[in-house]
Amino acid sequence: MAGLKGEIWDVMRAASATHHHLRSRLMAVMQATIVVDIAASIAFFFLERNMPNTGIHSLWDAFYWTTSQLLTISSTMPNPVTTTGEIICLILDIYAITVVSTLAGMFSAFFYRRGEERDPLHKK
Repeated sequence: MAGLKGEIWDVMRAASATHHHLRSRLMAVMQATIVVDIAASIAFFFLERNMPNTGIHSLWDAFYWTTSQLLTISSTMPNPVTTTGEIICLILDIYAITVVSTLAGMFSAFFYRRGEERDPLHKK
């Protein structure tokens, strides 16, 4: 267990080039996702707030709905009712799936590289 705790600490400190590479990529994905979340929330608010049968009546509703879509968990709120809102929703879903896939690849590459760094047969 101490080894895992040390690895997590090393990632947080970016103790090696591999750790730094992972952390910088994670930060870039997180920052991009925050920008997408805020932009889509504002767009949904202005597109959907005055439409009949919508669940988005406030900026908080738009933010809540958008964030739950990006987390790929959806919400109990109804889907957008405008055509533009539906297109943005589709783009958000594609973005979320892409981010999840990218994160899986980033961690896979990280663990592969860390395994090579720790394996004495691969040391130069």
